[in-house]
Amino acid sequence: MYKFAQGAALVLLSLAITACSSSPEEDEFTRKASPDQLYTQARTSMELGNYSKAVRSLEALDSRYPFGPHKTQVQLDLIYAYYKMDDAASGIANIDRFLRLNPTHPNIDYVHYMRGLTNMQADNYLFHDLMNIDRTDRDPKNAQDAFKDFDRLIKSYPDSKYAVDAQHRMQFLKNRLAQYSIQVAEYYIKMNAWSAAAVRAQTVMEKFPGTPATERALEIMSEAYGELGQDKLQQHVKMVMKANFPNNETLTN
Repeated sequence: MYKFAQGAALVLLSLAITACSSSPEEDEFTRKASPDQLYTQARTSMELGNYSKAVRSLEALDSRYPFGPHKTQVQLDLIYAYYKMDDAASGIANIDRFLRLNPTHPNIDYVHYMRGLTNMQADNYLFHDLMNIDRTDRDPKNAQDAFKDFDRLIKSYPDSKYAVDAQHRMQFLKNRLAQYSIQVAEYYIKMNAWSAAAVRAQTVMEKFPGTPATERALEIMSEAYGELGQDKLQQHVKMVMKANFPNNETLTN
């Protein structure tokens, strides 16, 4: 299975390299084309799903005609094309530039939404998903950034057509971030760092209430307080657990 994943990765990498290369004819056209011709080519490439070719045309437009008739739409198209190419670094750089230069643009809610999508995409690991590997223990920075992006969108543009989807994605991200905190707390347990484990589990209760990780967080807090000799805190946690998860097996211990 590992060899299969390696082979798949090499095939995809090869395809990506091939897709990103340009022919001499294309380079010649790019040098001589007018802004309208370049933009038409970029749009055609995007409609055909050839995002690497679209990016080459759009980048040429952006660098050669920064004040051309399509300048704003070129930047928006680049943001989307980079997202489709899974190029988070270029996508975020262009998004931040757009937000800085066009703070009152009528589609600014879309740009904030795309920032969230791009960060969320950067948090995913394609081959972990393909192989059904749980890696919720990975660095959550991109997930945290995506959560902030969607939160900013909802608070700043509550009537945006992207707000509902952003809310759904925030719930997914809350679950992911809560599970990460559980992984950290369980690591502390292995290290017998009971106080740190309790604090981390408490973070789940405070920042991510209502997520599936809540029950496990209460279990960790109960165990940690027991090890620390904090009987009153442990009893309080068990009362909360009994009220919310009456069938939890640890209640009988």
